[in-house]
Amino acid sequence: MDLLTLENLITLAMLTLLQAVLGLDNLLYIALESKRAEEQQQARVRKIGITGAVVLRIVLLFILIRVISYFQDPLFLFDGYIFSGDFNLHSIIVLLGGVFIIYTATSEIIHMLSFDNTVNDAREPKSTNAIIFSIILMNLVFSFDSILAAMALTDVFTIMAVAIVIGGLLMIYLADKVTVFLKKNRMFEVLGLFILFIVGIMLLSEGGHLANMHLFEYEITPMSKATFYFVIGVLVVIDIVQSRYQKKLLIKK
Repeated sequence: MDLLTLENLITLAMLTLLQAVLGLDNLLYIALESKRAEEQQQARVRKIGITGAVVLRIVLLFILIRVISYFQDPLFLFDGYIFSGDFNLHSIIVLLGGVFIIYTATSEIIHMLSFDNTVNDAREPKSTNAIIFSIILMNLVFSFDSILAAMALTDVFTIMAVAIVIGGLLMIYLADKVTVFLKKNRMFEVLGLFILFIVGIMLLSEGGHLANMHLFEYEITPMSKATFYFVIGVLVVIDIVQSRYQKKLLIKK
């Protein structure tokens, strides 16, 4: 089979762009999570975590192509007073990922608000292996949408695998840039944590939709990417206006 056809090259470009767009929230998580490691280990943690995640993404892609029905087949039905749903493996993975990200963002925000928090992080550095594992695990959770979207565009495994590798290389390059930016602009770190919190909510809504979940008899609908990026845009504008307003107040004082 000739892979270097115009159709395959266009598909590869589309998949690479898809990987980049859907990987923005993952990139933010990697930058924030890697800060928990010792400073001299942070770049290494990001590279190993992303590389391991890329390898496992390709393995996951290979598995999904063959057993996609097992991820979508119902595992169990829960019908309670508060909520109900028909859960499958895909929905459970996405829901757990959303809970984990909300927990991570919330714990970091609480730490920032703690009275004993100083400019230098007073906490003990997190285990390097634990951070790498977290990066790989969350990368896999984020990858489900991009892999399923890729499978909808093409059935050529090689093209999908190449797009994943290119996306991984872009993430390795950009992760260092994002981390350096957050270190130089600490005020944007709070914004990043709230964006991460919204990412967790988006995953919860998506997982609830996949499970056909109802909360107090109200159907849970997924947050669209358009809505997500609109909310992020509003947060960024608010943060910029707030920071400029504070600077003007300081100048007047």
